[in-house]
Amino acid sequence: MSENCNQSCGSCSENCAERKEKKNHFFEKPHEMSSIKKVIGVVSGKGGVGKSLVTSMLAVTMNKKGYHTAILDADVTGPSMPKAFGIKEKATGSELGLFPVKSKTGIDIMSVNLLLENDTDPVVWRGPMIGNMVKQFWTDVIWSDVDFMFIDMPPGTGDVPLTVFQSIAVDGIIVVTSPQELVSMIVLKAVKMAEKMNIPIIGLVENMSYFKCSDCGKQHKIFGDSHIDEIAEKHHLKVLAKLPVDPEITAACDKGMIEDLDVNWFDDVAKILEKMEEN
Repeated sequence: MSENCNQSCGSCSENCAERKEKKNHFFEKPHEMSSIKKVIGVVSGKGGVGKSLVTSMLAVTMNKKGYHTAILDADVTGPSMPKAFGIKEKATGSELGLFPVKSKTGIDIMSVNLLLENDTDPVVWRGPMIGNMVKQFWTDVIWSDVDFMFIDMPPGTGDVPLTVFQSIAVDGIIVVTSPQELVSMIVLKAVKMAEKMNIPIIGLVENMSYFKCSDCGKQHKIFGDSHIDEIAEKHHLKVLAKLPVDPEITAACDKGMIEDLDVNWFDDVAKILEKMEEN
């Protein structure tokens, strides 16, 4: 136990023995051939704040640092990972199980769009079926020698986030938000859900925080003043990164070239994750 422990596991990123003892014994086991060291959930209170972008960039950042990373795309009705990574092929399997598709730099990815015949086919399922699909991505897919798995959650606090938190031993979550006051209010729902379920919150990431003019170099707050520091202080959380509005990011995602972006926005997050990996 940390000497600064306040008994609030939900807002703590420490991996102490006391926390491990409290873990649910009814978690689903991954495939018997899988090896996954750390599982990080990426969540948001609502859609459109860049949660999938953050998930993909975290996986790319840790991959560039020499870790074997993977992405479990739990956003079954709005999957975007294959597009961001430019993956055209479909997932395959055998009598042993399903195999994730590797990106060009070796990131393992499993998404419902890797199983559908056409990428534009809608997934018109009710909540329980979607939740079961996410669990199958965990239990039936063979994830080999993964150092960090990032789970791209659907927005909100509904069926799928609840299924993930109750079924998978998540080591921590990162909450994504944007500057608008409405979004800041909604993101608190995700924070409070994690706290109630004793899921450690690694910290907050604010997307679309500002736009930097290429001519004058001045930062413009297109979506208004940020509230992320207030939220972080109130819940004793860390602000991990503030990402700008950048056309280069949009172009990279649209072209399936997210791995080619050369940015350092998540270097501080990487240091935190590396400490987690050591435990």
